[in-house]
Amino acid sequence: MSKFLSRSLIIILIFSSSCFASTNTHQIDMNNVAESYVRLVLEVGLYDPDYVDAYYGPAGWKPSEDENSKQEKFPYDKLSSRVNELITELEKVNQNEFGSLEQLRYAFLEKQLLSVKAKIDLLNGKKMSFDDESKALFDAVAPVHDEEYFNNILTKLDKALPGEGDIYKRFNNYRKEFIVPKDKFDVVFKAAMAECRRRTLEHIELPENENFKVEYVTDKPWVAYNGYKGSYFSLIQINTDLPLDIGVVIVLASHEGYPGHHVNLALMEKHLFRDRNWVEYSIIPLFSPQSLIAEGIAEYARIDLVFPENERIEFERTVLFPMAGFDPSKAEQYFNIMRLKDELDCYGVNESARCYLDGKISKDEAIAWLSKYCLQIPEEAKHNISFIENYRSYTINYGLGRDIVKNYIETHGGTDENPEKRWELFYTLLSTPQTPSGLVQKSR
Repeated sequence: MSKFLSRSLIIILIFSSSCFASTNTHQIDMNNVAESYVRLVLEVGLYDPDYVDAYYGPAGWKPSEDENSKQEKFPYDKLSSRVNELITELEKVNQNEFGSLEQLRYAFLEKQLLSVKAKIDLLNGKKMSFDDESKALFDAVAPVHDEEYFNNILTKLDKALPGEGDIYKRFNNYRKEFIVPKDKFDVVFKAAMAECRRRTLEHIELPENENFKVEYVTDKPWVAYNGYKGSYFSLIQINTDLPLDIGVVIVLASHEGYPGHHVNLALMEKHLFRDRNWVEYSIIPLFSPQSLIAEGIAEYARIDLVFPENERIEFERTVLFPMAGFDPSKAEQYFNIMRLKDELDCYGVNESARCYLDGKISKDEAIAWLSKYCLQIPEEAKHNISFIENYRSYTINYGLGRDIVKNYIETHGGTDENPEKRWELFYTLLSTPQTPSGLVQKSR
């Protein structure tokens, strides 16, 4: 057991002992609200097939889609009344004797319920600006980045790219050299996943029977997706509609798998749902503050945590590049170029989404914006617009989520000079209730 795990267990024991100070009445009150919250999310999910991202709680709580459970007309008055009653019930819970972990639980339920309320309003036709929607659903608003911000990154990328001339053409011609052949992608991806898992297990103890399956799909608005099934099992799907370059391999393995979504969801299920019987952790509403934390954790994992920069270059050079049939001597140059491209994408999609969904630019202009400032080929830009149209302000969860997680970890000592502290703080975020605004407050 690593030093980090020893400290983490101490932290969990402290949380546990402090929670015993709360009365049974408080616990029962919170559990009642939590159960009603789960049942409400399941019912709202009848009216939006994307809303319930995962559910592995009691089977009897899940409504069936028949005339008794799903009405032709959206039952706004009934659902709105129920969520308001739950918010009021939660407000009446006495927090005076709560321990640290129960206080986090209370804040989590509060933000999740407010998000459910906003979702009900949106399903009923309420109009919100991009920023108002993201605040209501995800407890956060993404910063605005002007054209100068992206032009500065493009200038750096222009210098890093070989050759001269139009940066859009040069970048996409360069990138073509590193598209992984479809007949080699699976073996390359599994090698990356195995290394990400090995590195994660050096710092984090996972449930013994945790596992995953990889599936290749088409015709999806996303590049990859973790369909968590409960019992520590994930179905990780990779969309093969667009060409996938070698740099995406580690991104997907760490974001969707280790130590990203799969690890996050398995530890939440283990520590909060199974061990504590906190039923709110048996369900994942996609449009909620929980998703911003989850995407932030996954993005931080793949950029800042599992592979320190030099180690990633070395792994790609010695393992992944040869597997894919690429010249290993080009690995470092490729990594440095794609790191700058990642900076463009981090907030570039947000800006196109904000302007497009707020009606400031047309669909064609949004596609052109992504081509100009994120160097996306038409197929890639159209794919991103499809994601924006389907998931709307969800786009903030990646770049902003990562920044919120990163700022929290670095503020509390998880810096380049103290990588073990990074893992310790990361583990805490993986296995305890958190909210975006709560992490921002703790980072000041």
